[in-house]
Amino acid sequence: MWDRAELKLTRTLDELGLSYELNPGDGAFYGPKIDMHMTDSLGRSWQLGTVQLDYSMPERFELTYTGADNQEHRPVMIHRAMFGSYERFIGIMLEHYAGELPLWLAPVQAIVLTVSDRFAEYATSVRDELSGEDTRIELDDRSESIGRKIREAELRKIPYMLIVGDREEGAVRCRCASITAEISEHAHCGFRRTPRRGAILDDIEARQSSQSHA
Repeated sequence: MWDRAELKLTRTLDELGLSYELNPGDGAFYGPKIDMHMTDSLGRSWQLGTVQLDYSMPERFELTYTGADNQEHRPVMIHRAMFGSYERFIGIMLEHYAGELPLWLAPVQAIVLTVSDRFAEYATSVRDELSGEDTRIELDDRSESIGRKIREAELRKIPYMLIVGDREEGAVRCRCASITAEISEHAHCGFRRTPRRGAILDDIEARQSSQSHA
C-alpha cells in the first residue's frame, strides 16, 4: 500500500510539472506525504502545507462505499493541511513582512490624522466616506501633535496616512513612506471605487508610480 501511495503522489507531481525532492523516511506512519516548504525573508525554509495519501486507515477501519457498479470499494483517505499549523503560518508571514503586511491584508489600511481639533469634523467625513467604500480605515483626532500621530501610525505599520489640516481642507494629503500625494476633490476623496480591494489601492498606487517616474 505504501509503494502504491508513493507512486500516486510522484505521478501527480510529475503530471503537474512541479519540481520536488524525495525525502526518504519522512512520511507519516500511515502513508507518504507531500510537504510544501516556504522560504522566508531570511532565507530559512519552513514546512507549511502538507497532503498525505492514506490507504492504511480505511483498511483498518474497514471503510467501504458503493460504487457506480453497485459493488463495494475501499476508499482512499487524503489528509490535507493547507497551512500546516495556522499559528506557525501567521507567525512566519508576520516575520517575513516584518509586520508591514500587504495593503489588502493589513488590518487597518489607512488612518486619517488631524493637524488640530478644528479639523475633526472634516476628517470624520473623510473617514466615513472611505469606510463606506469598504476601506478599513481609522480616525485619530486626539489633541496630540501631528508628528506624534504620524510616528504612532508608522509604528503600527499602517500603509497610508491621510493628513487633514489647513493645506488639506478641500483635499487630503496622503503620506506613505517617503511619498506624499495630493488627493483633491473631497466629494470623492480622489479615490476610485475598487470592489475587490477597497477604495484606496489603485488610485494611490498609480499616483505613487507616476511620481516615482517623474
